[in-house]
Amino acid sequence: MNTVDDIMQQDHNQKQRVCATQTPSKTSMTELAMRAREASLVLAQSSSSCRDQALRAAADEMRASCDSLLKANRRDLEHLDHHQGENPVSEAFRERLTLTPDRIEAIARGLENIADLPDPVGRVQEEWTRPNGLHIRKVATPVGVIGMIYESRPNVGADAAGLCIKSGNAVLLRGGSESLHSARVIHAAMQTGLREAGLPEDAVLIAPDAQRQHVADMLAASGLIDLIIPRGGRGLVERVQSEARVPVLAHAEGLCHTYVHASADHAMARRVVLNAKMRRVGICGATETLLLDASIAPELLPQIVADLAERGCTFKADARARAIMPELPAATEQDFATEWLDAVLNIALVDGVESALAHIARYGSSHTEAIIASDESVARRFIHGVSSAVVMWNTSTQFCDGGEFGFGAEIGIATGRFHARGPIGVEQLTTFHYEVIGNGQVRL
Repeated sequence: MNTVDDIMQQDHNQKQRVCATQTPSKTSMTELAMRAREASLVLAQSSSSCRDQALRAAADEMRASCDSLLKANRRDLEHLDHHQGENPVSEAFRERLTLTPDRIEAIARGLENIADLPDPVGRVQEEWTRPNGLHIRKVATPVGVIGMIYESRPNVGADAAGLCIKSGNAVLLRGGSESLHSARVIHAAMQTGLREAGLPEDAVLIAPDAQRQHVADMLAASGLIDLIIPRGGRGLVERVQSEARVPVLAHAEGLCHTYVHASADHAMARRVVLNAKMRRVGICGATETLLLDASIAPELLPQIVADLAERGCTFKADARARAIMPELPAATEQDFATEWLDAVLNIALVDGVESALAHIARYGSSHTEAIIASDESVARRFIHGVSSAVVMWNTSTQFCDGGEFGFGAEIGIATGRFHARGPIGVEQLTTFHYEVIGNGQVRL
């Protein structure tokens, strides 16, 4: 077996070939990617216990740095207020950016939860023996270097770094200007954990500032970055998908629907819809459109609207809903195609499950859909009829989250049809190779 030094020498030769056609920009992102590449080789060969030690040490450091992190976050919020000008951000955006002692504790616990997960590296996914005696195994391996481009939410950097360390990948982080000071403190805590475990600090690197050129450099880093994961607004994700020379794992929008069927328990429907919309309005798993069977709307619609309005929600309703509640603002075609990430709910009345499926097919983003129904046959039709990455029955769309799925955390949500779908955890951050074991066979 090659030693780590042998592997690093082989990779150094590869990087020389790659960099012959790449000139590092003044922002040095190519240099950072090269350092991450070297660190990834060491991390991939490290023991599970060593990686877990790094995560637990990072969690301890996160708690110890709570005051520093809160101070840095206040600087981010002050900077945001100072530079809003005539385009103030929504309260939901500000809420995503804000850290509290409880949220910092949740970040630390998330790292510990990741450490408690089984090691995804080296897991034998399949194995079989051929008639000629060759034994073949499909074995999980790290992807290599992950490029993470994200906006506003500081905890994303910690989640991404934690998941990458656990899965044996190095990560290069580029956060938004809004969370720059918070991101730096989180990055320092992650590197402290790596250092205390004897792993290379370069396994978690961060862009030196928030220059937009860093994104372009990362998208062009073919041969140095193995996978780009963007997490942010539609504009960011679409730019990454259109310009990247590196494979991309992403979702463009979280335009989630909750459909309340005529067989639904009304108390359950009210409770679930309230949570699906208003628990946290600024996350991608928040319901943006309520689909309600017309047959139960005269009784249930006013109750649901009252529940949400009491929590500060506003509405965009179709003509059939407004026939029952004329005071509701009218929805436009564009409203039903909008991910609000705010306390705004679209409402449309439908005539059964097929009508609901048609609405979702027209406006959905393949993220998360939910049905509230007591009729199992209707629920099964809904579950099998949508093409989204996650489909739920009698529960809130806000459960579309890596932590809630038992993944420890998530690095994002994938809505494509290849490699990974739904919350991306440690197993989704691995690829595989085949190990073929013989005893002298030759091919005729």
